Amino acid sequence: MKIDGKDYEVIDTLEYVTLADSFLKENKIGTGHGEAKLYVGEEGERIFKFFGDFNVDCFFRKEDFETFMEEAKQEYENPQQNYIRANTMGKRFIKLQEELSKFNSQILKFKLYRVKVKPPRIYVNAKSEYYEFMRKVGLPNISYLSVLKLKDEDKNIVYYFKIFIDYKPDIIGYQMPEEKIQEENIESNEKISKKRKENIIQARIGQGKYRTKLLEECQCCPFTMVNDERLLIASHIKPWANSNNREKTDPKNGFIFTPTYDKLFDRGFITFDEDKKLIVSPWISPINQKRLGIYTGKKVDKLPLDDKRIKYLKYHKEFVFKA
Repeated sequence: MKIDGKDYEVIDTLEYVTLADSFLKENKIGTGHGEAKLYVGEEGERIFKFFGDFNVDCFFRKEDFETFMEEAKQEYENPQQNYIRANTMGKRFIKLQEELSKFNSQILKFKLYRVKVKPPRIYVNAKSEYYEFMRKVGLPNISYLSVLKLKDEDKNIVYYFKIFIDYKPDIIGYQMPEEKIQEENIESNEKISKKRKENIIQARIGQGKYRTKLLEECQCCPFTMVNDERLLIASHIKPWANSNNREKTDPKNGFIFTPTYDKLFDRGFITFDEDKKLIVSPWISPINQKRLGIYTGKKVDKLPLDDKRIKYLKYHKEFVFKA
């Protein structure tokens, strides 16, 4: 992969490192002051092979923090969780943006080291303003880190840390703020019929008329060929929250997948080109790509593509896919 004009080989990926409430510094749900040490896993070959001696060169990208802040803005301005200082989150968001703007480089370097904690749990830490910034902006339950282990052209190993946000309904009781606002606006719109409102809102979770129409066009998962409707999920290509009312219920704005592939697509870990070839995010580790039987360039012949779905896919590749 290329980062800021420099070529890197992806060696491995450490996926979905939780930013626990106890680790975060400001946006807290529970009491406590937040601990700087980050839990990355249990002792074992997997973690030792990934981090080596743990005294390693790492970096964030300023651009990733900017993207995260943009995606997290709704939660800061309309908190959906029971934050201790929820009433100050809007002002805190502005201060964090100002702090981020003062970083004078795109590549934000830091050193990572292992914290001396009784095994088998492994914790790491860093003495860096960028690491501390990550602890300030993170949101419990809906944000996480992933790490790429990279080799540069001079054979040096570096670690690319990226913060993500995941507004998904598998977090019990949580709904993306923008979705909640849109549902309320749809419900209060007197120009939309009751039946139409129901169809638009049901489409958010892949149900109702949207699902019925999509199943008429896509009768099985193109990866597994499973056609049992009880095992299939109606997934939006352009997310419901980012679509207008027509796009929300347009069956051309959807695919049918079994749950694993639905989650990969919905989270932006896979997408497709115009020739039905799969594109896999580097944020899925090589070993898990192998286990899933997915790789960039794989032809998915049964993928139902036409001009309208290709148009929606352009949005998915640009704004959803984790490149």
